[in-house]
Parts: sequence; structure tokens; C-alpha cells
Amino acid sequence: MPEREESGRLAELNVRNVFMIGIGGCSMSGLALLLKSRGFEVSGTNSIDTEYIPMLREHGIRVSVGNNCDELPEGVDLLVYSHAISMENASICAAKKRGIPVRSRSWLLGQLSEEFDRSVCVCGTHGKTTVTSMLAQILIETGRDPTVHIGGIFPMMGGNVRSGNSGLFLTEACEYHRSFLSLRPTGIVLMNIEADHLDYYRDLDEIEGAFGAFLQNLPPDGWAVGYGEDDRVLNRLRSLDCHTAAFGESGNCEYRMENVCEDPFGYYQFDFVHDSEKQGHVRMGIPGRFNAVNAMAALSAAHLLGIDLSAACEIIGRFRGAHRRFELTGTLNGAEVFHDYGHNPTEMKNAVSIARKRCRNGRLWAVMQPKNVDRVKTLFQDYLTCTAEADFTLVTDIYEERKMDADKTSSEKLVEGMREHNIRAYLTPEMPDAAAMIRDGVRPGDLVLTMGCGDIYLLNELLKLPEERSANESC
Repeated sequence: MPEREESGRLAELNVRNVFMIGIGGCSMSGLALLLKSRGFEVSGTNSIDTEYIPMLREHGIRVSVGNNCDELPEGVDLLVYSHAISMENASICAAKKRGIPVRSRSWLLGQLSEEFDRSVCVCGTHGKTTVTSMLAQILIETGRDPTVHIGGIFPMMGGNVRSGNSGLFLTEACEYHRSFLSLRPTGIVLMNIEADHLDYYRDLDEIEGAFGAFLQNLPPDGWAVGYGEDDRVLNRLRSLDCHTAAFGESGNCEYRMENVCEDPFGYYQFDFVHDSEKQGHVRMGIPGRFNAVNAMAALSAAHLLGIDLSAACEIIGRFRGAHRRFELTGTLNGAEVFHDYGHNPTEMKNAVSIARKRCRNGRLWAVMQPKNVDRVKTLFQDYLTCTAEADFTLVTDIYEERKMDADKTSSEKLVEGMREHNIRAYLTPEMPDAAAMIRDGVRPGDLVLTMGCGDIYLLNELLKLPEERSANESC
């Protein structure tokens, strides 16, 4: 059942000093920066150090790191928490006792989005960060000056948010805990509807229903565009009264890619067609067929926002990806080392397919950090074969935001199941375990791909050669 969202508007709460628990997360940190840019005092805590915390501190936001940072500062008049935080948290309990409003991350994002005349939301099980980044680049380079909130670092923006001066807001919209229902979009991009977050949702039908409820938030003069090769997406688009369109390759899609070709390394190019008329040619700067579909989504939304498509197609060709999306992080003994944020089987399979094409003559090492025991249990069979194209698969302990939920036996079961599918899988519970095995076995021409949305990116730091670390530290 949907959770009852918090009442009250940000403007009505007379808030100047905001305290955020879980401030080091990708979305929470972005919201903190947006609040700071609007003149709010912002501080917060996070259980672990993350790549976002230095950015927060650079902007004058006080952040305490550690599991014992539960003291609520004086002067706070709003507490915001992420969904990974237990409601038994000491700061939350203290705020309630002091009569301080306690609100969720999704409530805050919804409140900020309502400041804008137009609010474009990118949703779906996969591809949100990449599509939002692509569309952000198009909007910025065509002078639309948007405010942007992305669930990852986009190098072009120098972070995960951008404060613009127009009435246009662009954000990712996450389905977990139905958090996207707090948003009031004027335009929606719907990428796909697949099974995920089954620790929260009963089944795929309930997930589809949540996306349907989000689409119903569109006003009569709004618009929605979705992937026309996904039947569940099409079903939801057909239920709307506002303007809808589909992108894909089928003849029933208003936006299509035609004359598609792929080079030996997985880079696509295609003609972008709208209603049978060629609008431009796209030569992708990042590999993978799924990224060509992502580009279609961004271009379709750009057209609905009134942007010239020939210019948008050129801009897509200059797009080089968001941070932690099949990102080259270094080399080791003549082998390239990449990291990808993918953390469910479909995303990992896509990342491995790209890596396999790039690693044509060497051996492919796939290092998997699954996230959440519940996800592993519900998608267990899909995990067993998602790295089938790799020569070696290393599986770390499962990453959990809340350490009390950890279950180290599930990774062992994954490895056992993978071996039954003739995959050369190995259990490497901790980062040093995986680093040692890779260092001992990797050779020139190999490729190492680490995958996960937790702290597995730290493995890429461990794998850097000493001289690489020294060079990075001196920059």
C-alpha cells in the first residue's frame, strides 16, 4: 500500500535551518546543495564517507560521518531523512520530541520541484541517470538554463545538481517507496518497467501500478514519452488523457531509430526519425545498444520541449557518460579497469556485454557487488547468468545500507549457483580479497569490470598502480 506522505509545504514551515540524515547519498547530497543555493543553512550526518561529501563541505555544508553521529544540533527547524534511515534513529526521535518537523527525501524533492513552471521527470527501472544526464546536456548546450537533479555525478555539471535561472526543472524520479508520487511533473520520460525493489513491492504488477499512479500526476496539458518496445510502458501511456508518444524501432513509435549500425566495439549510429521524417543522425560517444535507446529517450523529450532535433543529435554525439557508468578508472599490468553502477541483473548483463566487445582478445574479469539481500533473493536466478560473457566472475559480500541487514551467506549461494551454470565464479568477500586475486591473475589485454552501487568503487582505487595513485594525489 502507498505510504501516507507528509503534510505541509516547505514555504509554510518557516524553515531556515535544515538537518539531513543520510546526507552523503546521491540524491540527498544534491538536495542539500539545492537548499544551500537557495539560502538555507544545511548540515547533516552520514554513516559512511562517500564521494559526495567533499562536494558538500566545499559549499560550506557541515557533515559528520560515522554511526554514532546522532546528536541533533540546536537551531534546526526541519529534519530530512533518506529511506535507508530507520525511524528509530536517535536524531529523528529527538526531533519529534522537540516538535521539529520530520520529512522524507521524496517530500523535499517534491517541494523543490513545485517552484518551477515546467518539471520534467525521468523514471524507469533502468537508465534514469544516463537519460537525465543526456537531456541535461542538451538543455544546457541549447541555452535552456535548467535546474537539474541527477542521481550521480555528471562531469559536465561538475556534480549531481545544477541551479539554473529558468523555470525548467529536470530530475530523476525513483519508484522505490513510491517516492516519485511526491513530484508534480509536467513531462515524464518512462524508460522501462521491470521487476526490482521486491523488498517493498509485492510483484511486477504492483510496480506497474505505481508507475501508473505517477503518470496520473501529469496535468491535462502535460506529456509523457515512453519506450515503445515495453508492453507495460505502452499500457500505461494508453491510459493517459494528455499527449503521449513512444520511442523505439517499431513502426508504431512516433520517434524511431532507423539505419542502425554498430561498430566492433559496440558504438552505435542511427538516423533519428520523427513521424517518418529524418531529424538528424546520431553517432554515439558511449557504447551499448541500451545507450542508443537512452539517447532516443532524451531526444524524444528534447523535441517535446521544443528543441531543434538536428542540434540535439549533434549534442548526443558529444555525450561521454555520467560518473560510474562504464567509466574507465585506470589500468593494471596492461589491463583496463572499468566501473559501472549497475546493481541488478539486467544492468550488470548490459555492462558485461559492453566490456566483452571492448575486451576482444583478452580475458574479462567481472566483479559483482550485489545490493540488498532481498533483491538477491527475488532476482536470484537472473543473477546466476548475468555475467555469462565474462571469463571470471568475482562476487563480494552483499552491500546493505543498514549493516544489521547483512547476510553473508547469500553471496556464497550465488557463487554456487553460478558454478552450476558453468560460470567460473569465486567468492571474494572483501575488497582486498578481490584486489589480491585480480592482481595475481590479470595480464596485458585483459579487462576488469567492477559493478555495483555500493562502495565497490573503492576496489578500483585499490587496483590502481602506485604511480597512478601518486599522480592523482598530486593533482
